[in-house]
Amino acid sequence: MRLFTKKSIAFAALALCGSGASLAQSAGTSKVELWGIVDVGVRHTNKEGPTRDGLTKMIGGGMSQSRWGINVEEDLGGGSKALVVLENRFDADSGTPAAGAPYFQLAHVGLQGPYGRLTAGRQWNVLFDVVTSTYASFPYSPYMEAYKPELGMAMGARTSNVLKYMFATPDRRWVGGLQYSFDENNTADSAGFPGSAAQVPGYVAGTLNGGAWKTAGGYLRFSAAGAAVGGGYLRTTLPGGTDVDAWTLGGSYRTGPWYLTAGYGLNKAKYATVTSPIVGLRNAVDAAILGVFWSGQTNGGFQPGDANKRQLFKVGVGYQLTSQLNLGVHYFRGKQSGSATGLSNGNADFLVAVADYAFSKRTDAYFGVDHTRISGGSAIALDAASNARNRSGITVGLRHRF
Repeated sequence: MRLFTKKSIAFAALALCGSGASLAQSAGTSKVELWGIVDVGVRHTNKEGPTRDGLTKMIGGGMSQSRWGINVEEDLGGGSKALVVLENRFDADSGTPAAGAPYFQLAHVGLQGPYGRLTAGRQWNVLFDVVTSTYASFPYSPYMEAYKPELGMAMGARTSNVLKYMFATPDRRWVGGLQYSFDENNTADSAGFPGSAAQVPGYVAGTLNGGAWKTAGGYLRFSAAGAAVGGGYLRTTLPGGTDVDAWTLGGSYRTGPWYLTAGYGLNKAKYATVTSPIVGLRNAVDAAILGVFWSGQTNGGFQPGDANKRQLFKVGVGYQLTSQLNLGVHYFRGKQSGSATGLSNGNADFLVAVADYAFSKRTDAYFGVDHTRISGGSAIALDAASNARNRSGITVGLRHRF
């Protein structure tokens, strides 16, 4: 990121209006930075749609979702500073905003001092924080945007209306965080809650697009001598009243050109016993929201059916073959249970291998192959359109950071 004097404020304003320049303002130790990632890939997958044909398409983010952001820091003196983070995500293949997402995927303000950092707004949740900082799938990119089973276990990864407190020891061997978010009356008692099954899809789409729900949780990590280990917990109360407990634990180790990582995640939904049609509808709303997290190709996901528990085990290895070429392989094993009929109980195997070549510190190209296979209950499928139980994918793309 280039740094400019205070006189560059006008030029930064022009950049935000569409000039396309990369600008940052600096005055003493205070600064405003404009940054971004543009990533475009071509992806081919088989067994797509009702006819299970192959599908080749351009995607606006194979390794990373394209985005731009503004980071603001103001020195308040005495080792304290004010912070602002804004981040917008978009599809670079079409130039359109990211589907089903608020304009700013991240938007928060806060204060940081000797005793930690307190921020308020839409932020990464603690599950995402501990996984990506401690046992990310790839050392040069925390996950592959086009195929990311681990993100399906993160309860959406971002949460609105969050108060988050982050702390660390001076040597940063110990780092942790706590979060709490407000539901803002987005509950079954609110006027906007669905009154029938036909209203559920529209309500779920709106709620996921920056909507509110109550969360509480935290994480803690420790790192030293190339090793890191951490764990986190988050309870999410969905609008219909269902509590979902999410846990994660894992670690990584770096030595020379090698990167080794392993982790575990658990999501458990505590649906109410159905004693009336109203309770059944509330459960259906919450199941639909959780189903969005658990399914979808970009999550490497599969259909949850009536299951209420999902576990994911992951192990991976990376190797820096040369100063420019990085190789990585990651395996995930998913287990789904709690289905009343047993038809949605089963397992899923995910495998992804990626080669990333860095032309420079800012520009790299990547090539990845992935495969998903489902076994177990007959109601489990990758998606409702194809009902496929296995699928392979190939992705190639180019990414630039500024």
